[in-house]
Amino acid sequence: MSAVVTLKKGEGRMLKAGGMWVYDNEIASIAGTFENGDLVAVHDFDGFAMGRGFINTASKIRVRMMTRNAAQEIDSDFIRMRVSNAWNYRKKTVDTDSCRLIFGEADFLPGIVVDKFSDVLVVESLALGIDRMKGMILDAVKEVLAEDGIEIRGVYERSDAKVREQEGMQRFKGFIGAEFDTNVPIVENGVRYLVDVCNGQKTGFFLDQKYNRQAIRRFCKDADVLDCFTHTGSFALNAAAAGAASVLGVDASESGVAQARRNTQLNGVEDRVRFACRDVFELLPELEQQGKRFDVVILDPPAFTKSRSSVKNAVKGYREINLRGMRLVRDGGFLATCSCSHFMTYELFTQTLQQAARSAHRRLRQVEFRTQAPDHPILWAAQESYYLKFYIFQVCEEQ
Repeated sequence: MSAVVTLKKGEGRMLKAGGMWVYDNEIASIAGTFENGDLVAVHDFDGFAMGRGFINTASKIRVRMMTRNAAQEIDSDFIRMRVSNAWNYRKKTVDTDSCRLIFGEADFLPGIVVDKFSDVLVVESLALGIDRMKGMILDAVKEVLAEDGIEIRGVYERSDAKVREQEGMQRFKGFIGAEFDTNVPIVENGVRYLVDVCNGQKTGFFLDQKYNRQAIRRFCKDADVLDCFTHTGSFALNAAAAGAASVLGVDASESGVAQARRNTQLNGVEDRVRFACRDVFELLPELEQQGKRFDVVILDPPAFTKSRSSVKNAVKGYREINLRGMRLVRDGGFLATCSCSHFMTYELFTQTLQQAARSAHRRLRQVEFRTQAPDHPILWAAQESYYLKFYIFQVCEEQ
């Protein structure tokens, strides 16, 4: 018999609305014995069975739910069902050559991410209970893909995020199974990349922007484009593929810029695309002072905040780069700007952009608002699954 976690009266509101987490301060009692990572039953204050999840007393997220069915066995058949559902969803919604195949809570497998880069898998495990099931999940992924004729030649683990320490786990990265060349060639939106799954940021490549990169193409033909926080050059290369006259990509990471230059060579656009290894906050004022102007400016910064406590400072950062970016757009040109922080809410990000526009003396005409690609599904009531906010504006000078 597993232990039983009982909620306090009036708690578990997000769980009851469809969320996946039970926080430590929502729990009235835990009856029975368990080890961290074990599956436990979750009951409401009145004894009503709410499902099963795995527990970890080292984490403020005390229980991560695996099922709402209190009688459900969490075995290999269950895992295979979850994986099969995740894959079938991707086949209907995205280009699956490279995609996020499992997105944690949003695919009802909390705490684990599996990205597919062509015929390579990259796994990131961030919770103790799911870490125990990692091998079973990866076996299920390989089996489900094999049924569609897709053979996986290698698996790499990127469980090196600091958040693992909050779960009482050590950070880890390395091969699972046979070693292989960790520079993996992929094609996305017709653009070729080498993805460094060993040393690249996160799992090696930001798949969540796939269709946002495609969306900026319509504005880039014959345009002068500035791509800030370019990482490995993905927005810059999509601009070039759309026929941009010139593209400048900027990033503070030397390794990222080196990878971006290799990707530029792969696509044969070195004559129109160049990269600079610079701090964007320093470079944008310099470009403004030099009188530089661009037809399209793209701002794709890293998350400036990963906690509620640092949101105020993050707002200052977003306001500053957007103010500077707007001033660099030619009258009637376009700004693509985004935030990938869950804590930078849609409302707060929108308000920050309005403040930046006023300070820059620019008027914004919204072209569209977008979020993350569908292989990063947003599970309603699981707020952490909605993180990417992406705007495209036409920028007009005040006249």
